[in-house]
Amino acid sequence: MLENVIEDRQFAVLMQKNIRDMIVYFFEKEQNFGILCKIEEITFDPELPKSINTEFRPLTLFFLAGYTFDTATIEGDFLIFEAGFGTDNIGSFVTVPLLSIMQIIIDETPVLINLASYEENNSVQKEIDENGVKNSMASFLSNPENSKFLKK
Repeated sequence: MLENVIEDRQFAVLMQKNIRDMIVYFFEKEQNFGILCKIEEITFDPELPKSINTEFRPLTLFFLAGYTFDTATIEGDFLIFEAGFGTDNIGSFVTVPLLSIMQIIIDETPVLINLASYEENNSVQKEIDENGVKNSMASFLSNPENSKFLKK
């Protein structure tokens, strides 16, 4: 059954890796994109006023373009970017857990759909072996263009 797959920890780890890889690919290609994500799992720093927070729907779409795209990075299991909200364009850093991203969208077309619904204490722990992470990071860092994606 589908539930056996989408609620499986290994499936969630695989989906999280796919989300990360897709976003890094778009960073490398300088391709703007949107993310449809679960607002309840997102944090804002500084926090947004209630008048803005109450306007968000349970699934909220953010477009990463222009300044927002330029500030976007992946840190661990999170996508982080700065965006302006409301009529006063109140700036806030948005931290989005990768698994709370339900869709990645380009030109109104979903290019990735996340069906994972696994939860363990509200977070998924990585099951990627250390050598795989080291090899992946070494490969990523071998391209000097990727340095812009790392937080200094």
